[in-house]
Amino acid sequence: MSASISRLSKSLSLGALAWASLAVAGSAEARETPRSTPVPSIDQRYAEADKYLGATLGDLIDNADIAPRFVEGGLFYRTGNRLDQRYQFLDLATREVRQVSTTADLLAALSSAKGASVSIDEARIAEVEYDPAKRTIGLRAFDGALWSVDAAGKAVELEKADHRDLDLSSPDGKTRIVARDFNLHAVDIASGREIALTTDGTREQPYGRSIPQLADILREGTEEPAMPVSAQWSPDGRYLLTWRLDTREVRKLSITQQNPQDSLYPRSFSYVYPLAGAEKLPQAQRLVIDVREALKKGKARIVPIQVPSESILYPSPPDMGWLDGKIRVLWTERGYKQQAVYLADPATGAARIIAHEAVKPVVTVTSSMIFPSPELGGELSISERTGWAQLYLVTPEDPDGGKALTTGEWEVLSVDNVAEDKSSLVVTGVGREAARNPYWRALYRVPTKGGAPVELTPEPLDHDASVSPDGKWIVDQMSSPTSPTRAVLRDGATGRIVQELARADDSRLLATGYTPPEPFQGVAADGTTPIYGMIYRPAHFDPKRRYPVIDNVYTGPTTTDVPATWSAARRVPGNSVAQIGAIVVMIDGTGTSRRGQKFRLPAFQNLGEVGLDDHIALIRQMAAKYPYMDANRVGVFGGSAGGYDTARFLLRRPDFFKVGVASSGNHDLRLDKTWWPEVSMGYADEATWERNSNMSVAHQLKGHLLLVHGDIDDNVPVTESFRLAKALMDAERDVDLIVMPNATHNVYRPFFWKKLRDYFTQYLLGETPPALGPVKAANTQPVR
Repeated sequence: MSASISRLSKSLSLGALAWASLAVAGSAEARETPRSTPVPSIDQRYAEADKYLGATLGDLIDNADIAPRFVEGGLFYRTGNRLDQRYQFLDLATREVRQVSTTADLLAALSSAKGASVSIDEARIAEVEYDPAKRTIGLRAFDGALWSVDAAGKAVELEKADHRDLDLSSPDGKTRIVARDFNLHAVDIASGREIALTTDGTREQPYGRSIPQLADILREGTEEPAMPVSAQWSPDGRYLLTWRLDTREVRKLSITQQNPQDSLYPRSFSYVYPLAGAEKLPQAQRLVIDVREALKKGKARIVPIQVPSESILYPSPPDMGWLDGKIRVLWTERGYKQQAVYLADPATGAARIIAHEAVKPVVTVTSSMIFPSPELGGELSISERTGWAQLYLVTPEDPDGGKALTTGEWEVLSVDNVAEDKSSLVVTGVGREAARNPYWRALYRVPTKGGAPVELTPEPLDHDASVSPDGKWIVDQMSSPTSPTRAVLRDGATGRIVQELARADDSRLLATGYTPPEPFQGVAADGTTPIYGMIYRPAHFDPKRRYPVIDNVYTGPTTTDVPATWSAARRVPGNSVAQIGAIVVMIDGTGTSRRGQKFRLPAFQNLGEVGLDDHIALIRQMAAKYPYMDANRVGVFGGSAGGYDTARFLLRRPDFFKVGVASSGNHDLRLDKTWWPEVSMGYADEATWERNSNMSVAHQLKGHLLLVHGDIDDNVPVTESFRLAKALMDAERDVDLIVMPNATHNVYRPFFWKKLRDYFTQYLLGETPPALGPVKAANTQPVR
């Protein structure tokens, strides 16, 4: 069921009637051109939309993703599809392949264990692994429980879905750390003797306890759910590295779950959620305790790590760990002004900076990173200091400098392997090959002593590649949106293809009348900058018809939206939404990632405007090439930041975007978790936050806007959509709001897709959505 603030009527408004006449009549040219095929009924089109949605579409494709995993002595991967998966083991010494299991085998094993037949949808098989030494399959099934299936086909449940280890055992198994009353205690397992490691912890200042996430609060029905100890043992089992949280004076959020599954009555909770732009954020202070000494003397001594207190930007522990017997800490300044890596002595807490990053206007951590490389004597840093994400080796002697291992106007995305002899690294990069799509990945071998990178994946395609731990092998799934995936095994030294593993096959999908997506390249609103998009047409597409356009939007800037691979291009919801009788497009305008800092900087403190006119420009270019695209009837939909974008597009360009469905949108960035907005906005002033708020432009709405939000959204609080709805009402604008009961950030349930289709069908296509099914008989049982 849904709650609706404003009607979503089956009868058409005057504006929708006007669009209905456009849908029936079209342009003069369309009226004069006879249609080659009859228009399918709306019921048929909805059925097509179901056919091309999510797993249903995936079931029509073979070998879309072989999910490779390097295991001891070989490679474990899969072929086929979800309904008929075949699990293979490749012996890397002999290069022989043997089948170790199938979907049917796993279902039979689970059915036998359950004592009843289990279907693929009931089993929900996931995270399949293989141990070649034991010849056992490990997997998650049903509600997420961990199962093992042996070579004889016997399945055993190893771990319940809700299993959690709350205590923290030492590496030698002799000591256990227990959290109680916001303090930490060490227990000698042999004797049962217990020592309090901390004594002054409180609810607002606990030790070794992270911020409870909303999902944990709702699962346990308490604002103080049981949580695992947040700490790390030193490898020798002597020291405990942990931290103290401080939430004093931090403003809390509240939530009411209206439909708890185990209660008739609603329940409400307050919880800490670090918010962007907030004056006060939770703080973390790291510390270390010599547990061995504490057990010996009967008293613990807390040693503070001498790094600044750090603002918690998301409800998770701060970054820290052990490196060669020392404590390594990655510290981030509020607003992403700088990052520093500290190395600290566990005995004294004394710390020094061994790597430092400060790029203006912000350190964009979704395009850069610092990670340890002790084998090379320092830290590897992917830095935008030249305007492009390039790789540097930073040593403790020069934390602000570093040796450039790569250069140029392209981006390093990851370091995948360091050679055992330290002579080279393997990295994944984009944009280096000028003649290719700039979003296609490639693998390169980079000399550590200087020299040009050597490409290991020369085919002009996207390369989704992984390197074996020893660097001797590469598994590469290469494709493009128009070239089916080909999975191969490559020689790790040269990149030479030594064995083919699988080829994707969508012949069954194409047999249904499916129209494959088409990549589209054009220019941004500035008239010069190349930008890229994707076009999705309905099945049995008829170029003699006139189709409205729906933009599936996510303007970034922390990522890109347009699929670069064959498999991803077939997984996006545009495949389904187009079936109602529209053309769906996806566009990466300026402000998105992977094209250098200059390309992304238009998004800085400008999330409310970036990409708007680029999307309009590219849609118009598409319509100029394909006259059957009706650029006078344009809708838009998106989720999360794409939900924010959807509302923004309607509010800021109301004469172009007429209809929108915004789900889980962060409509005022100050009500979102700190990290995501501040990585693009910095620690902005109130005027900047207000300028980027959808509430501030609510009065500009002309078209039809549907807001959808889960009532227990644990990522973007539901209050965001409530506040935008109120702002629209206060501005005397119309709005429709659906609140999905017991839905988190992911609202993509059948009811959501029905309402999205209904909204575009009614207000963009100008048609009546399918009627509801027959009314079910009433429950005649007496009320007790």
